[in-house]
Amino acid sequence: MTDSLTVPLAAAPPSDTAGFNPPAWLANAHLQSILPSLRLRRPWLMRRARELLACSQDQILDCGAGVRLLGHYSSQASAGREPARDLAVLLHGWEGSADSLYVLSLGSYLFARGCDVFRLNFRDHGPTHHLNQDIFHSCRLDEVVGAVHTLQQQFPDRRITLAGFSLGGNFALRVAARAPAAGIRLERAIGVCPVLSPHNTMEVLEHGSFIYHQYFINKWKNSLRIKQRLFPELYDFRPIFAQGSIRTMTEVMVERYSEFANLDAYLTGYAIVDHVLERLDVPSHILFALDDPIIPAADLAHLARNPNLHLNAIPHGGHCGFMDRFSAESWADRQIGSLIIG
Repeated sequence: MTDSLTVPLAAAPPSDTAGFNPPAWLANAHLQSILPSLRLRRPWLMRRARELLACSQDQILDCGAGVRLLGHYSSQASAGREPARDLAVLLHGWEGSADSLYVLSLGSYLFARGCDVFRLNFRDHGPTHHLNQDIFHSCRLDEVVGAVHTLQQQFPDRRITLAGFSLGGNFALRVAARAPAAGIRLERAIGVCPVLSPHNTMEVLEHGSFIYHQYFINKWKNSLRIKQRLFPELYDFRPIFAQGSIRTMTEVMVERYSEFANLDAYLTGYAIVDHVLERLDVPSHILFALDDPIIPAADLAHLARNPNLHLNAIPHGGHCGFMDRFSAESWADRQIGSLIIG
């Protein structure tokens, strides 16, 4: 570990340090957190993603229990190349989508290096609100496990890697923990700045920077408006729209539209700290920035010790940033590429 690590990691898994050295103008944690989704980057990124998108085919996956999720599959064969050995399944963050810039950045980087890529949308993310009646919440793990199981059946000869950002990283690690029991053979799972303790992340969003708090409130309310418009006979979200904080919005959602007794039970339901990853059998990696302004670095100390769980915690990078160049792939993209391709 370097001298700049500022949280005790004695109780966390072993950590590898690696060289992420952004130029001084890019080192700020908030800038790092904003850049991956900044629209100004779209023209450069879309040029890099042209082949990935040109080869992309929409697929609606049967995830079990009547649930359908939309994804976008780009294959090396469709680009006229030799079939790939590796399939990277990419998971976006909360209120992102399979077309989020950070997903396209990683997807185009991996596709250019010979991987097949499947970009999965969670329920009610991207253009998918019409596919399922019930609303999204972060404990809907079964359907993501079901989606990966369907992909395993569809591509039995592929080595499957799950890679996710923020909430998507949390899902990737939870799917990995469930994979053997679900009959899924995963090569590895990778979480970039995954949500660790939802209780603590919510505290940060409630009492931290107004920018992140308002960003997620606006995105979530817009998503719920779409859902209400599609299913007016099922939903009247006005009690949620009346709230001004993520906590109270979530409390109303849990009370009215979930099976959980209370907010605490719901947040505990998708935590990955304490014992949750104790029996993880799939080689798994966490890429984490100690200056992440959304996911508290102190939560790393509460990860289970497990030889299959590898932590790469570095001083800078913000929340899912790791940008060392404005118009190119991120350091995290390159790290994930090295884990998959070598």
